[in-house]
Amino acid sequence: MATRAAASLAVSTLFPPPNRVLPSSSARIPSSSVVKPSVFLASPAAIREPRSRSRRSTRAYGFSGANMSVAAQETSLAVKKKAAEILNDLKGTSIFLVGMNCTMKTDLGKILADALRYCYFDSDSLVEQAAGGVSAAKSLRKEDEKGFCDSETEVLKQLSSMGRLVVCAGDGSVQTSTNLAYLRHGISIWVDVPLDYLANEMLMGEVSSPITVNAPESDSFSEQVLESLMQQYNELKEGFGTADTTVSLQKVASQLGCEDFTSVTPEVMVLEVLKGLDRLMSVKKMMEAAAKPF
Repeated sequence: MATRAAASLAVSTLFPPPNRVLPSSSARIPSSSVVKPSVFLASPAAIREPRSRSRRSTRAYGFSGANMSVAAQETSLAVKKKAAEILNDLKGTSIFLVGMNCTMKTDLGKILADALRYCYFDSDSLVEQAAGGVSAAKSLRKEDEKGFCDSETEVLKQLSSMGRLVVCAGDGSVQTSTNLAYLRHGISIWVDVPLDYLANEMLMGEVSSPITVNAPESDSFSEQVLESLMQQYNELKEGFGTADTTVSLQKVASQLGCEDFTSVTPEVMVLEVLKGLDRLMSVKKMMEAAAKPF
């Protein structure tokens, strides 16, 4: 109970709930068909091979003018235009991003929130704050798994009662029917990222993980990371598959003709998300029109 109360306080003190009513689950946009996940595994040697991160500097949101290429500026303008087109149809409905944790998912969420003029939250960060910090949250998860899960549920409960949010949801958001029900107070989007991309981030220290602490530089360890990610993915993919729509890094890279996933910027992914939201809004309008009496 104390953990859940702390989780509730962690959310409410940061963002008091506005006086508005979100769409009920009965008025939800129907979930799209489950998209085949992109489980793309490269060889351990390929994952361990350092990739140039110079392009990462231009992936951060907020660059303008001379700091952006012409293509990047065009994408940024396209994002703003598409966001403006769908903003009224969204009517303040919150957006929940699910999927394996990675920098792409985080950057995408922040840029999307900025484009829609929404507030951004990371549910895992709120759980950690409620527990008293990262170390305390790890200890809680180890010593009191139920208490930790209750904290995750309370955070989702609080966030789902609000509007105009983009929430980067943690793994716990898709592991119980209760948490999945809270996600249905908004629009859920699966940010599907290949496992070798995730493994590379973990091995390069861009995403924190217990299994990469003091990691040895070896192919065998790379294989262990991949196996761990595959196991985690298999446990969560059913929950991810309940999302309303999916944006796949592998699919976007293929459409753009990119050989390297790191060449796909978060802005490009955000544009794909906005297009997906636009399609969902169109389906909703068609259903509402069909339901009207003659």
